[in-house]
Amino acid sequence: MDDKLTRRVLLQQSAALGAFVAFGAAACNKPAALSCTDTSSLAPADAQVRTSLAYVDTSTEPGKICSSCQQFVPPPGPGACGTCKIVKGPINPGGNCKSFVAKPA
Repeated sequence: MDDKLTRRVLLQQSAALGAFVAFGAAACNKPAALSCTDTSSLAPADAQVRTSLAYVDTSTEPGKICSSCQQFVPPPGPGACGTCKIVKGPINPGGNCKSFVAKPA
């Protein structure tokens, strides 16, 4: 068995490693989905209001997202949950509920 490392083998392995690193880095740079569903700190009444207003973390209605609502209070920085003047607890900027009122243009 010949264990010599030829230039061709070295170049093939280097190219494969480079592709692996590039694809791996691209996959690692994908931001995680923001989850604003932890209601463990809410009073039962506040949790009930959240449920009765049908808050969802990801809007299913085009154009109706929390960040476009008059009641939404933006988060202090990107990648964080905001709040709402009506629905208590963490609010996803991409969420929605029955109390949506569009911001004036």
